[in-house]
Amino acid sequence: MTIRIEKNGPVWTIIHDRPEARNAMDRDSAQALHDACLEFDASDASVAVLWGKGGSFCAGWDLKLAATLQDDALREAYFQDHVVPAEPSVPPGPGPLGPSRLELSKPVIAAVEGPAVAGGMELALWADMRVMAETAYLGVYCRRWGITLMDGGTVRLPRLVGQGKALEIALTGRKVPAEECERIGLAEKVVPHGEARAAAEAMAHEIARFPQEAVRADRASIIATRGMSVRDALHHEWQHGCDAITKEGTAGAARFRDGAGRHGDFGNI
Repeated sequence: MTIRIEKNGPVWTIIHDRPEARNAMDRDSAQALHDACLEFDASDASVAVLWGKGGSFCAGWDLKLAATLQDDALREAYFQDHVVPAEPSVPPGPGPLGPSRLELSKPVIAAVEGPAVAGGMELALWADMRVMAETAYLGVYCRRWGITLMDGGTVRLPRLVGQGKALEIALTGRKVPAEECERIGLAEKVVPHGEARAAAEAMAHEIARFPQEAVRADRASIIATRGMSVRDALHHEWQHGCDAITKEGTAGAARFRDGAGRHGDFGNI
């Protein structure tokens, strides 16, 4: 199997292991990664880390697969298998890169070593956060071959960096090094070469130790309220926040009342 899961308590690390193709995504790997992410979302785990073994995060959609789609029948069948339904009530299936159309209820952190290019960049952008090695990079490398962004790249890239910068990155297809990614909002943390997985897992454990109803409510509100009016966004935040406080926040406040977590102490909570 090219996809496997290593479980460490509340943190699952989902590993893509296809080093002979620099972790480019073929049909079977995409389906397996999609299924692994759904398994995580349905589990008791709190945070997932997505990591590519062998020094590459993901080199994108497998172009050997793409080349077979010169055949009209194969192309139409492939496109039909991956269509995004226009009706919002119909859940989309896997994208060419697997989970890129899923909207999970729990956070995923991409641990990026080496290239995360073309569809691999889209997969990294699908994650909630990105921890990049200083030698890692993003880029729309598929620009060279006439392959479009099909896994949310044109949607998520401008939301992170703005329209002008997204257009410049997408249309030139240039390499975007880790340092620049952090500076423009495509990475949340840059670490030494070879340390992306460990740093992402450490971040995941830090998140996982907090009361999870509140973590998930705040995450959902940050994502869902983008594009809403301020009034609608405040309504959404209040409704979902009240639910989380009812489930666990009042008990947390009682722990503080009884002496836990004073003076900004995050250790005794």
